Amino acid sequence: MSQVLERNAAAEPKPEAPAVARPASDTPRLAAIHGDHPLRILLPSYRSNPTTGGQGVYMRHIAKALAELGHQVDVISGPPYPELDPRVKLIKLPSLDLYANPHPIRSIRPWMFASPIDLFEWWSHATGGFSEPYTFGERMARYVRGTLDDYDVCHDNQTLCWGLLKMRDMGMPVVGTIHHPITMDRRIDIDHARTLKLKLLKKRWYSFLNMQIKVARQLDPLIVVSESTRRDVVREFGVDVSKTRLVLHGIDHIQFRPMPHIKRRDDLIVACASADVPLKGLIYLIRAYAELLKTRPNLKLRVIGKLREGNTSYELRQLGIMDKVEFVSGVTDEEITELYNEATIAVSPSVYEGFGFPCGEAMSCGTPVIATNGGSLPEVVGDAGLVVQHSNPPALAEAIAKMLDNPQMREAYGRAGRERILAEFKWERAARQCADIYRQTIENADNRLERARA
Repeated sequence: MSQVLERNAAAEPKPEAPAVARPASDTPRLAAIHGDHPLRILLPSYRSNPTTGGQGVYMRHIAKALAELGHQVDVISGPPYPELDPRVKLIKLPSLDLYANPHPIRSIRPWMFASPIDLFEWWSHATGGFSEPYTFGERMARYVRGTLDDYDVCHDNQTLCWGLLKMRDMGMPVVGTIHHPITMDRRIDIDHARTLKLKLLKKRWYSFLNMQIKVARQLDPLIVVSESTRRDVVREFGVDVSKTRLVLHGIDHIQFRPMPHIKRRDDLIVACASADVPLKGLIYLIRAYAELLKTRPNLKLRVIGKLREGNTSYELRQLGIMDKVEFVSGVTDEEITELYNEATIAVSPSVYEGFGFPCGEAMSCGTPVIATNGGSLPEVVGDAGLVVQHSNPPALAEAIAKMLDNPQMREAYGRAGRERILAEFKWERAARQCADIYRQTIENADNRLERARA
């Protein structure tokens, strides 16, 4: 049983904030608009561990890059908690963390009745909903009431919760980030559900989107991480395009690097899938791989991710290649770097991506990549790899065969991919652009306050 469920407090838990040395500061927020003044930044994320997906990767790296620029950075997160640079303070905001409990429905405890937030989180989970963004936001707004003057700005990591608007109304300048609109996930998940029951369960789980859409429309500015995301947020969420600001993600080019001592194979495809969910398009790569095996029986496919019981496992059994595809999970970044350096080709088969960290990481390793045109992947790859139509196994098979048969092409794309990451996708650039947006947001908030007082 989780530690949270064993607590015996009747009231809400106090957020846990490890002691981190900080210079004393009583500088007015107005000083933060000057470019040479360090900012005091609060970064919220309802769950931030890198293993939970791209939002966790983003939190770790943007927090580190901002700290390296000299800013004070506090991350406030629910569990599972992030892995952070030592210069970044973590404020732990406990939730029930029901996904970590093997029996969440039976986990209700008497003390939950003293907390409407806890009770709502349990009830929502028990009925198939996902309430973490909402309940995290309510807990965060409660916490911030006592720490409002500690920060110049809040930069949300796609929580898009009502609590952000409460914080803004308290006087906290708020910047939002949308990696991609989750309406895309919802549509693809429901389309791939094989039964009516599953479709209804999916609709229930994604009900938190009603809140996120309404909050996104009220935030100004909203950072988007690609032009594709900008277009989709405007279309799907009804956001005013003038409120959006483009800041491309970075790639950890120091970790994900060429390893000349590792010999690159000529028979290994590595899939940059990251998760076995319909959005990632793994099923289409598997169909392409099955076709390639007819003429290349020794070709290997390794997937960085965990196989789930569902569409992918069903497809593998139907095609009779369950024993041919290797799934690798629980690996470190260093081990992933080694896998990319061993691979002949890395393939990102996603139906949709808001950005595509795994694809960029493979490019940073000097591995030639094939990606689909799903979402923002063409913006990441540019002319440094092959791009094909998403959800199209024949197109994937043709591109893979073309690259397998042309070592010179693989070498050229591998070199171009590394150069593109170094030129366009460093975290320092992303952090500087974010800081500029923070300062403008603070200035705009102060101007609004002055007009209100006049």
